[in-house]
Amino acid sequence: MTDVKLLIGGKDADAKAGAVFERKNPLTGAVASRAANAGASDAAAAADAAAAVFPAWAEMAPGARRALLLKAAEKLKAKAPAFAEACSAETGSTIGWGHFNVHFASTLLEEAAAMTTQIAGEVIPSNHHGTTAMAVRQPAGVCVGMAPWNAPVILGVRALAMPLACGNTVILKASETCPLTHRLIADAFQAAEFPAGVVNFVCHSAENAPAVAEALISHKAVRRVNFTGSTRVGRIVAEMAGRNLKPVLLELGGKAPLVILDDADLDEAAAAASFGAFMHQGQICMATDRIIVDRKVGDDFVGRFKKKAEGLTIGMPKDGQFALAGLVDESAVARLNAMLADAKDKGAKIVTGGQTNGLLFPPTIVDHVTRNMRIYAEESFGPIVAVIRAKGTDDALALANDSDYGLSAAVFGRDVGRALSVARRIESGICHVNSATVQDEGQMPFGGVKNSGYGRFGGKAAIAEFTDLRWITVTEEPRRYPI
Repeated sequence: MTDVKLLIGGKDADAKAGAVFERKNPLTGAVASRAANAGASDAAAAADAAAAVFPAWAEMAPGARRALLLKAAEKLKAKAPAFAEACSAETGSTIGWGHFNVHFASTLLEEAAAMTTQIAGEVIPSNHHGTTAMAVRQPAGVCVGMAPWNAPVILGVRALAMPLACGNTVILKASETCPLTHRLIADAFQAAEFPAGVVNFVCHSAENAPAVAEALISHKAVRRVNFTGSTRVGRIVAEMAGRNLKPVLLELGGKAPLVILDDADLDEAAAAASFGAFMHQGQICMATDRIIVDRKVGDDFVGRFKKKAEGLTIGMPKDGQFALAGLVDESAVARLNAMLADAKDKGAKIVTGGQTNGLLFPPTIVDHVTRNMRIYAEESFGPIVAVIRAKGTDDALALANDSDYGLSAAVFGRDVGRALSVARRIESGICHVNSATVQDEGQMPFGGVKNSGYGRFGGKAAIAEFTDLRWITVTEEPRRYPI
């Protein structure tokens, strides 16, 4: 167990009220971390600290910011063992998941470093003779990043990397589920010798979350907010931001469809389905929640998919290396059990899985799912996946779009032209042809539509999210005015 402090203005700090909260290992019940329980005044202090150093950070040469971001990537990788242990202890994940998080998060910092010299504007022809008109992108100010627990290092770093590259100062608001894991991110920036106050860190209990979020979003120095998490909480954050007229980037829930056309390579589709549905116990926003398979090949596909799922190992991280570990808490198990019971009562077939051993929930395939079942529409966020039989390509497309969510999707078919035509008509921010729904690269425009949020992380697309676009003119000849 490790104590976790706030980081405000480059200095470790306790919560002003002296309060702390504990996070227990969901698999063992042991205390995984004891953290400062910040309140509204602590949040305001972090925003003040970030605001104080914003002018200097915004004026820093892009090459200097790039060097610091690259150094932070190296410091992050050096802390991989600590991250992996903390991630597993706080969230119940495999040790390997923590290591993967660190590796990928370091690439996000490297990509952000490359973007420091790509924050470009343009010269726009003016109708006024002797006037040069420019569209110029400038840092926005203090940015608040709110990160979740499920991919804690990746999503915690993503909340900060591009805002920093664009010249903003930042506050990481940690998830109450993994305060230690998120604090290690702040430690990596400290080790990279970022100027004091450029990166700040606030953690809090679930009870204090509304007050801390409100204090951060309403603070006059905060200019941007980004949030990754559930659609339910995302609506609350968006409402707070709207009341304060603050732009917010939201990456929310998903119900990713994997569409399997009648000419698909079924072995490849089964491999992608297994990875997409069960990686990290299905606790990924891009997880394959719905497999929409042409009924001509449905039985053949389900047989291959069942074999892949049953080959996955599951166990306690302390007992060795397994493909899957535990769910984050008992409420997740209860939710999945209720969804499975509902589906079974309404005629679905449990192909494999469904029997839990505490938080160790096995890979579960539910076949012949129909619209009247909870699993058809609700995000599972666990290792269960619905198989829906489609009556041809048009029906498969209609089923894929029959969702309130629109984050990631995938289409499998040997006729790439037809598969691409389906992909273009799927209502999602991301779609992959002949590969899994779960994938990401730091330079790609990552984000969703519909109830999966709005705005884009990643590469040049993120520059627009974390800068202000200004119109500046220079007039070199006298102007004539009507009055």
